[in-house]
Amino acid sequence: MIAAENIDAQLPAMSEPQLRQTVQLLMTELRHKTALVDKLTHEMAVLKRLKFAAKSEAFNAEQKSLIEETLDADLAALAAEIEAHQPSKPAPEDKQQPKRQMLPAHLPRREIHHEPEDTTCGCGQPMKRMGQDVAEKLDYQPGVFTVERHIRGKWVCSCCQQRGEGRLVQAPVPAHVIDKGLPTTGLLAQVLVAKYLDHLPLYRQEAVFERAGLAIARSTLAQWVGECGVQLQPLVDALVAEMLKAPVLHADETPVAMLKPANLRDGKTHKAYLWSYCTTSFNSMKTVVFDFTDSRGGQHVREFLGLPGTEHNPGWKGKLVSDDFSGYKACFELGVTEAGCMAHARRKFHELWANHGSALGEQALKFFGRLYEVEREVQAVAPDERKALRQERSQPIADALHQWLTQQRQKVPDGSATARAIDYSLKRWKALTRFIDDGELPIDNNWVENQIRPIAIGRKNWLFAGSLRAGKCAAAVMSLLHSARLNGHDPHAYLKDVLERLPTQPASRVGELLPHHWQPSARSA
Repeated sequence: MIAAENIDAQLPAMSEPQLRQTVQLLMTELRHKTALVDKLTHEMAVLKRLKFAAKSEAFNAEQKSLIEETLDADLAALAAEIEAHQPSKPAPEDKQQPKRQMLPAHLPRREIHHEPEDTTCGCGQPMKRMGQDVAEKLDYQPGVFTVERHIRGKWVCSCCQQRGEGRLVQAPVPAHVIDKGLPTTGLLAQVLVAKYLDHLPLYRQEAVFERAGLAIARSTLAQWVGECGVQLQPLVDALVAEMLKAPVLHADETPVAMLKPANLRDGKTHKAYLWSYCTTSFNSMKTVVFDFTDSRGGQHVREFLGLPGTEHNPGWKGKLVSDDFSGYKACFELGVTEAGCMAHARRKFHELWANHGSALGEQALKFFGRLYEVEREVQAVAPDERKALRQERSQPIADALHQWLTQQRQKVPDGSATARAIDYSLKRWKALTRFIDDGELPIDNNWVENQIRPIAIGRKNWLFAGSLRAGKCAAAVMSLLHSARLNGHDPHAYLKDVLERLPTQPASRVGELLPHHWQPSARSA
């Protein structure tokens, strides 16, 4: 396809068939963008109507606050997406720009000077400073607000000015993740980390900021969250693309309550799901990606993994470690290899022993314990050595366990709790023991369950996700923050640096900002 910005230069050299093809391509792109903008505009109109419905008496005060902040964040995200897909239009000359309220005078100020690199005029004479522009941005460190005063000096050449040829030289305005926004990247990182890692809803952050000396409306905080979510999405897409290069992945899911437009007036919630995909503890690339969906259907897993594949993109065909949820089963029919979770099999017998004092359950736990003893010893060795040790030591234990389970199954009645526990293992035996012959495979799915466990804490504070869009925004930001944590980074320092560099980072080098590649910039270090 011909890049739009190069078309004017290429038009004179085009033949008539090329011109027709170019017009057809441009019309297709225009129709696509128009349809997308119409879809987003309609979604925005629906959300604006829901904002009034959120005042329903069906919700308590905390629920209303969560709904309102979610809607404000969604509206800001939609506005940012619509603006990105619409052609830029010059602002009318007579249109008055809204005046931003001055930041309180009592807040400490820190001046940051921006001067041109070269203040020598083209005529060879040194230029003189004739004024400056000052822009203030609000910064925050836990418990303390400060103001950054960005001072951009204006430089002119007196010699050239006398001849009427003077020119003004000034350092350019640094790019910002929120164009002309009030908050620094440090404050934006604080809001996102507090909301998505520390599980503090915006109405609670509003109270925290008020105690620190400046009340920031939760609607403003929500707008910042929505706009940052849109800006960070390309980075999350790149994270998913890199993670899908791994040969082995974990997968798990957990329910999250979500409001749906049809249920908003009566206060009922819909059961949505947060899926977690991550590389194994054996992989040097420590990555976890969350995906928020409105149901538990297996199509969401297939969509995430790119299944079924196409000629140019065959989809992910590695080994997937998961529990026995049926939603994963279709993936195994499309080329993905199933790896079972030994911890789930063990859990069935632990319940028999813990709840009923079952002697059979206790004996089974001894077999599982011996398998896990081997795993603790091979955790730190190379994959080939791990495979050899497993085949030497774990295989005899697994064979003895399988033989013992088969014998015990003949002694217990169908339908009993003991029979169900034994059947769970015997029916999945091939998938459960696949790890023995593959040094890259873990024995169970506990690694991903540990990554998704913090979500259970967050649910108590969220109460629910306000919308599908809000849930996907939360999943995207949590993917970056939790991946940063897995790689040993301070999540706030990581996100602050990423938000600062993202507006000027070339698309071809966006991978440098991924948590497992990230190196702090000189300014953030």
